[in-house]
Amino acid sequence: MKPFLILQLRPETEAADDEFAAFLAKGGLDAGDVRRIRLDCEDLPADLDLADFAGVIVGGGPGCVSDPPEAKDPTEARIEAAILGLMPGIVARDVPFLGCCYGIGVLAHYLGAPVSKARWGEPVGATHCEVTAEGRADPLLDGLPSAFDAFVGHKEAVQALPAGCVHLLASPACPFQMIRHGQNVYATQFHPEADAAGFETRIRIYRNRGYFRPEAADDLIALCRAADVTVPERILARFVARYRAG
Repeated sequence: MKPFLILQLRPETEAADDEFAAFLAKGGLDAGDVRRIRLDCEDLPADLDLADFAGVIVGGGPGCVSDPPEAKDPTEARIEAAILGLMPGIVARDVPFLGCCYGIGVLAHYLGAPVSKARWGEPVGATHCEVTAEGRADPLLDGLPSAFDAFVGHKEAVQALPAGCVHLLASPACPFQMIRHGQNVYATQFHPEADAAGFETRIRIYRNRGYFRPEAADDLIALCRAADVTVPERILARFVARYRAG
């Protein structure tokens, strides 16, 4: 079996390690099933060949693709450039891809769709998602509940459906929760790997990054603990199961 390529964009080691463990656990993967690259710590290999992998999974991060270049942290700018550099090959070859949170901004930006903070940012917590008519026919969503909650927390959002994409999941607070380009390139605004414990870790780590008022952290942790969020991880597991044969 070909390994999955997991690309991580979080410069904070604790957050990156927790996210990686969640991708393995919720995706039904072992460490030997993947190649992990933390883009804050290492560059993409010059000889990286997407054909060597069953699929590509991109995690979230504190950066925003819509921030002006002069406002970007240098590490985050380098990370963003690295992942954007892979998108031409992924899109042109319809390589299995799952971009989570930051990943939907990267995909939409590459496809020329507007990504901004103008509308539809969501506070940290659970959001209500509904499967669209197109989503009901998608293999990652077929047979799942028509509505479910998912964990989110983002300052920017996709403002219009990118060209060539199918709209799979929507929420009242942010319309574009999941999209697909071609047959195999997926992106979600929510975090399919996240559970309450993982979000508690992120709330603590990112409490001063502008996602929420720092003094609200304990209340947000309590809200996440009380939320019923179980369906999103099934989407991640289905992605892995669908493409793990290569």
